[in-house]
Amino acid sequence: MQNGTKPRRIGLAVGGGAARGVAHVGVLEILEREGIRPDVIAGTSVGALIGALICAGFSAAELSFVTEHIGWSKLLRLQVPGRGLFTFERMGELMIELLGDITFADLKIPFALVATDVNTGEMVTITEGPLTPAVMASCAVPGLIEPVQVGDRLLCDGGIINNTPISTAREMGADYVIGIDIFEPHYDRHNPLGMALTAIEVLINRAGMGLDQADCLIKPDLAGISFISFMRKERLLQKGREAAITALPGLRQALGQRDGVYQPEEIRLPAFYHKK
Repeated sequence: MQNGTKPRRIGLAVGGGAARGVAHVGVLEILEREGIRPDVIAGTSVGALIGALICAGFSAAELSFVTEHIGWSKLLRLQVPGRGLFTFERMGELMIELLGDITFADLKIPFALVATDVNTGEMVTITEGPLTPAVMASCAVPGLIEPVQVGDRLLCDGGIINNTPISTAREMGADYVIGIDIFEPHYDRHNPLGMALTAIEVLINRAGMGLDQADCLIKPDLAGISFISFMRKERLLQKGREAAITALPGLRQALGQRDGVYQPEEIRLPAFYHKK
């Protein structure tokens, strides 16, 4: 974006981070409250799931309600043997229950998600076709989750190659990109295993080499919070809110916006909330 000009097209890049994705919802609560609404969204891994729901019309309140009531049991199905220990079949069933069997063309906001081709190592950007299998593919951590066949490609987690897809939002025409990075290193760096795991985290976090390309990078302080546990949802929400509030002065100035006026929406309750 050129200096002195207001952005014409706001992009949101929603990064990967497994269970830490709840922090995205805290960020989105504040952005929605301020009336900051993206024109295009790009997502990777859990960011692809969150991004898909936003683009389908879910409010931050609805996202918060969904995350409050889900855990791995509603997302994963054990699979042995296979190319992963689990599949995301239950995630697919949940998405169908929440959204129906929709395509990218049905979304209210233009959406792109990032996955990785298992066979070639290429980054694959998906912007069309059925939504659910594409999201499942973007979330499929190699070795743990079964990769997903989408068209003629076998796809896995996009976080391997572009964990916070700022570049993808740019390619969608955004001239001001807000990135949400939730991949703060978690492991103890005072022992050999911790150092090795931290190195892997850093490699994933820098995948795509685009964090410094965001016009506004919102980075919740998540050090020490697990990627796999859903036990600290309220803390994750609050960390997301705090990071977004810190970013607000710069966002308001860049976007030429005053304090937003938040109008709560009626929360839609998916059928599974009523099941015992």
